[in-house]
Amino acid sequence: MDADAAPSTPGKWKMEKPHHHHHYRHRLFLLHRLQNLPKLAFWSFFAVALFLAVFLLSPSPRFHFSSGSVRRSLGGRAAPWGGPAWEKRVRSSASVRRGSAGKSVLVTGAAGFVGMHVAAALKRRGDGVLGFDNFNAYYDPALKWARRALLDRAGVFVVEGDVNDAALLRKLFDVVPFTHVVHLAAQAGVRHALADPGSYIHSNVAGLVAVLEAARAADPQPAVVWASSSSVYGLNSKVPFSEADRTDRPASLYAATKKAGEEIAHVYNHIYGLSITGLRFFTVYGPWGRPDMAYFFFTRDILRGKPVSIFEGPDHATVARDFTYIDDIVRGCVAAVDHAGKSTGSGGKKHGSAPFRIYNLGNTSPVSVSDLVSILEQLLKVKAVKKLVRMPRNGDVQFTHANITLAQKELGYRPTTGLQSGLKKFVRWYLDYYSSSLSKQGSSKGRRSMSS
Repeated sequence: MDADAAPSTPGKWKMEKPHHHHHYRHRLFLLHRLQNLPKLAFWSFFAVALFLAVFLLSPSPRFHFSSGSVRRSLGGRAAPWGGPAWEKRVRSSASVRRGSAGKSVLVTGAAGFVGMHVAAALKRRGDGVLGFDNFNAYYDPALKWARRALLDRAGVFVVEGDVNDAALLRKLFDVVPFTHVVHLAAQAGVRHALADPGSYIHSNVAGLVAVLEAARAADPQPAVVWASSSSVYGLNSKVPFSEADRTDRPASLYAATKKAGEEIAHVYNHIYGLSITGLRFFTVYGPWGRPDMAYFFFTRDILRGKPVSIFEGPDHATVARDFTYIDDIVRGCVAAVDHAGKSTGSGGKKHGSAPFRIYNLGNTSPVSVSDLVSILEQLLKVKAVKKLVRMPRNGDVQFTHANITLAQKELGYRPTTGLQSGLKKFVRWYLDYYSSSLSKQGSSKGRRSMSS
């Protein structure tokens, strides 16, 4: 049965008396069902997503998926919070610069790649910014702590905690009347989901629900800007990808959790009046990036003389990505904050419609992975040991390409950095950061040997 034709209030269906048209009408009914399978699949997916969110947030001791256990599995550790000194530091970090009509923003995932850059940009222009991160060990936590040190010097305090910690979130909203939340905390990476699927549900579904719960209960309610992903386009073959294109065929669990997040966000906008903006990032790269991204580990492997695997699609088809430089993404995020519009709820109740928007943030110029490697060879002045490999069925897609017309029109978003110049900045940072890290490690070892 078509969902649009269903009664708004379910009741008992009256059984029809059999008649000679029964078999004919039955065949028509089956045909109608088959025609509506995509719609049924969509709503089934949404229902499963909501079930997972409720299931994982359930307090039942038998089934509760605790944040502590997940953080331990990723190498996280609990951090103490609370007390007068801690609250003073939180308020100070979230305070708007004097003489500025800025905003007070909570940035989750602030020790992450995009999170650090967004938090720093907001702070530079005079906004009050409080960071939040759990510093898990999905990749080297030392890089996250180094990002935190940069933010600390910029005047941004990063609270250590898990977004599923409802008590901690409530405390932060009690201490600071945030005007905006930029929710960037998530379990990233497509392939890691094959090894640890639970972490994606915990962070990307339950974690989003926890943040939205804290926001809808706050008074006043903040506007929420959050990171979805270009991965939601999944097996879509129409290019470039537009916000109105179908997103009900995810190719990875990561993509499925981000798609579930978009549907859950719509529910909180509809029921509670939260202003919510979702941003679909397209392959973000640049200084302070993630070591699990191809441009990052290609650079490492080229310098070490290790083979670089270049994926190919069926029949040697090119694999390409819409690489987007971090500064362009940051400008898009800041613009989304400025254009978010106000939430309309208070005390968890809606008092009017609030904005709900989704935007692509990409570069609109896909580049093949083989061209990416060639550019890195030029910048590093080292020849790569290339190894052509057929793309495995692990959740990766063959290409991405963003249509950014909507973001250009409504946010004024205009990317300005090409891959050549963006990678040049990344390589400069990479060589400086890791040479400095190695020299520090060497001097540390020298001090230890002298003292032993």
